[in-house]
Amino acid sequence: MPQPWYKQFWPWFLIILPATVVVACISTFVLFVENDVDLVAEDYYKKGKAINVDLSKIKVAQELSIHAQVRNLNNVIEIKLDKGKLEHNPAIKAIFTHRTLPNHDFSQVLTSDAKGIYRITLQEPITGPWFIELLPHDSSWMVQGRINFPSKDFFPLGK
Repeated sequence: MPQPWYKQFWPWFLIILPATVVVACISTFVLFVENDVDLVAEDYYKKGKAINVDLSKIKVAQELSIHAQVRNLNNVIEIKLDKGKLEHNPAIKAIFTHRTLPNHDFSQVLTSDAKGIYRITLQEPITGPWFIELLPHDSSWMVQGRINFPSKDFFPLGK
């Protein structure tokens, strides 16, 4: 007497092949839904136009001889701004952007002390590559650059 189908090898083998593909597709779909990618800009045209505006702001900073240096001491970031042709050290907005972790980005409005040094006190130290932009309140000029934290010595921006 022949065995029933559920006790034979071949039917189970033929059922497992498509079932494996279905499980793999569902797993892949769940991974893509839960881990979206933020590296691609949705409106690349507007971002491209903004880059041209940023370049003109950088040229204004160069014409005014404005330069900046940054360092990190423990949980304090110090920014030394050479005001160039400006009359006084302005209040600046410092924007810190991480290369791959957008949820770590932050910005802060800063004023300088008597020596022209701006300070940001952090809750915890930051590490890795960061992109920094420094702008005055009217956004008429900009100094920017990349730096790897931690950095005990002053590192120039925009060079």
